[in-house]
Order: sequence, then structure tokens, then C-alpha cells
Amino acid sequence: MLPEQKMDSMRFLYSKGVLSCSSDAPPITTFLESLPGSYTTTRTHENGTTLLFWERHLKRLSNSTRILLNSNPELIFKTNKKSPLLFSPFPVTALKWESRIRSLVSNSLSQVLPIALKERSKGEELAVTALVSGDIEKLKAMKNVGGGGDDDDKGVFQVLDLHLHIGSYIPPVFGIEESGAHLALVGHGRDLADAKYSDWVRLRKPLEKLRPPSVTELLLSNDGDRILEGCITNFFVICQRDMSEAEGKYLDGYNNVYSVEVQTAPVSDGVLPGVIRELVIEVCHSKGIPVCEVAPSWEKHRLWEEAFVTNSLRVLQHVETIKVPQPWESLKSKCFEGISWIEKKFEGPGIITKVIQKEIMERASTESHPLNESI
Repeated sequence: MLPEQKMDSMRFLYSKGVLSCSSDAPPITTFLESLPGSYTTTRTHENGTTLLFWERHLKRLSNSTRILLNSNPELIFKTNKKSPLLFSPFPVTALKWESRIRSLVSNSLSQVLPIALKERSKGEELAVTALVSGDIEKLKAMKNVGGGGDDDDKGVFQVLDLHLHIGSYIPPVFGIEESGAHLALVGHGRDLADAKYSDWVRLRKPLEKLRPPSVTELLLSNDGDRILEGCITNFFVICQRDMSEAEGKYLDGYNNVYSVEVQTAPVSDGVLPGVIRELVIEVCHSKGIPVCEVAPSWEKHRLWEEAFVTNSLRVLQHVETIKVPQPWESLKSKCFEGISWIEKKFEGPGIITKVIQKEIMERASTESHPLNESI
């Protein structure tokens, strides 16, 4: 189960023209495990009146769909491993893809969102997941799919279905002690991280047996030192830096030269290009906060002053503890009890984390999509 949603929460699923409610709609994890495809998840904001960073999410969903179709179509279509799917790349412009994806999502939203908003309890927001999946039977029935003609984009969209899952969600309060994240480094990085796809929910399941008690997110690394990301989050640290390189760097409203920099693994290392990750980097640039796209090194964890994780439901969550196995090879154990852990503790959200979080939430108000435009 994703930690953001409860099993007994209000749920809706709109799939192939059929609306399922409450007990007839599966939990979000079950839904994602049941269908292949690209997906994106966001939530409502400001008491259910807007969708957070909706335009960015539509663009990400479009990009993920194109990437999967052109490189790993089996992650879009349920296929027989003995009969691999032969699929030619689609010469479709990004603009056309975004337009088609927007149309698919908008049509589904208009069917279910008004009902979900009426059922929403006071103090709750709505978690919204849009998944694009392929219909293998329609694909088999078509001829010359991806053949290079002018109507290739129309052809592929005839074999794609949009599934929309909506559930209730209570956002954590930023900054209070009990709302911090507790992390543990337990596994290797993912494949094809530049696209967000549902099969990752199944692939990461074996890592759960290594989750120590009270840990809220699992971190990934290929060598036990350079930390890439979390299973469902991007990971950031605020690390002490060489002051000789910091000359002339100031924070708006402060008169202190930065002695630290924000670090997060680059997309080229194999991390998901998360929507909030992108925003954090933009905010750092706009505020003059030094930011370096480099995987944070556990060997230098004594230089880490702050840490936080991001995703589109939590937005930004400060980190309270990080556990790392010693030695790295001990992860071959079948459960967390057989592993020795080294723990790094942080004292609540630091000043840089607070500045970044505040700016992102301000942008949430300016970039959010009014729901009255979707229904």
C-alpha cells in the first residue's frame, strides 16, 4: 500500500466508460499492479478547488507514454513473454502527444471528478492518478501500426485507454516533528527511470522485507554510497560546501554567504524526473541557492545539515532519520533483522528546507489548475 492513502478511504475508478465507487474500486496499489502503463499522480489543493501543478503532470504523462511506446512497449501492453510485441517507433511530435493525452484525461475527469468532490469530507483533498494503458486486442486487430504514415498518431491513440483513479488524501502538516520522513537505504536503482510506469509498483515489492520498523520510505543506490532516490520520492540533502566556491552567492533577504549546497542525483544517473524535483531546482536557481545535481554520498553524511524528500502528494517532507546498512552487502539478507544499521539524525526542517518549501507552495497557488475548468 502506498503510505499516502488508506485502504478504507473513499475511492473512485473510471475505466473504459465504467465508474466504480468505494468498495468496488480497488486501492491505488492494487489498481497500479493490475494494469501496465504510464501514469502520473497529483492531488487537489486549497480545499479541493485546484489540481497541483496539473500542466506539468500532463506533460510528464505524455513524455512517459512516448518513452515507453518507443523503447519498452511491453510496459504499456500486457504481452506474452514468449511472443514479444513488435512495435515501430511513432513519429509523433511532443505537442500532438500532449494534446491527445490532455483530451483523454479531460474526458475522464469530467465523468468522475464532480462525484468525488461531492463525496469529499471536510479537511480532505483528493489524490488523482491517471494511467495510460494499451489494449493488446485492439493492437492485434490493427494493421500497419507505427508504419510511418500521416495518421500514425491517430492509430496509436485508438489502442490506448485512460484509467482514472481518485481517492481521499489528508496532506501532512509541514514542519512538525511527527510529519518528518524516516528513510532506509535498501535497494538498487530502477531501470528506465526517465518514465513513470505502473510495473515499478510490483518490481519494488521485494524491498519491503528489508524495511525496518517506523521507516516511511526506502532509498535506492547502486553502490551503497551514492544515493539516487526513494521508491516513491526524490531525495535531497543540504551539504556543507567549499566556501572558496561560494563567494558571491546570497539568499534573497539574508546577508550570509551560503556555506552549503542542495544536492540531488541527476536524471542521467537513473532517477525519475519528478515534477516537484524539477520545481526544487527551479526554486534554488531563482533564490540563488547553490544546487548541484550529484548523487549525495553517504561517505560525506557528516557534512549533511538537512535532508528532504519530494513527491506530488507530500510535495516536500523534511527528513528526520536515515538508516544505511553496514556493510552494503548485508542487504542480501532475507529480512531487516539480519542487517546492522548506521543512523543519521536531523533536527527538524532547516532554514534552506523551509525556504524551498515556502516558495513551492506559493508557486502551487499560481500554477494550480482550477477544478471548475475540468468539469
